[in-house]
Amino acid sequence: MIGIASDHAGYLLKEAIKKHLEKRGDEFRDFGCDSEASVDYPVYGKKVAEAIVKGDCEKGILICGTGIGISIAANKVKGIRAAVCGDCYSAEATRLHNDANILAMGARVVGEGLAEKIVDTFLDTPFSGEEKHARRIGMIEEDVC
Repeated sequence: MIGIASDHAGYLLKEAIKKHLEKRGDEFRDFGCDSEASVDYPVYGKKVAEAIVKGDCEKGILICGTGIGISIAANKVKGIRAAVCGDCYSAEATRLHNDANILAMGARVVGEGLAEKIVDTFLDTPFSGEEKHARRIGMIEEDVC
């Protein structure tokens, strides 16, 4: 299950990504928002992050104007590794090296076509499992850095 959410700036791209997920056959749950009316992005970032930590969702997709604010909000939840990606290379690397569990994107940064490719790359790339990457993720989780 993929959790997906956006603020008002990301609403239209979120709706397009939902259609893309349906075409891929991916199950998802929409945590809001429900229109382009102004809302506070931290509320939606936290909803998806908490669903992942609880085990209700495996991964998440968050969208705001830049992807930055909503990812910062999600990363406040222990166990979340949200990464802002505006290209496929970053989406692949954050899965391979960081085992990121949330993809954040900026609707004012990437267009629909690129966003779909970024989503595909993020969802289809497994964590490498390499010891050095697992060690570094452990350091982040333990607040060693």
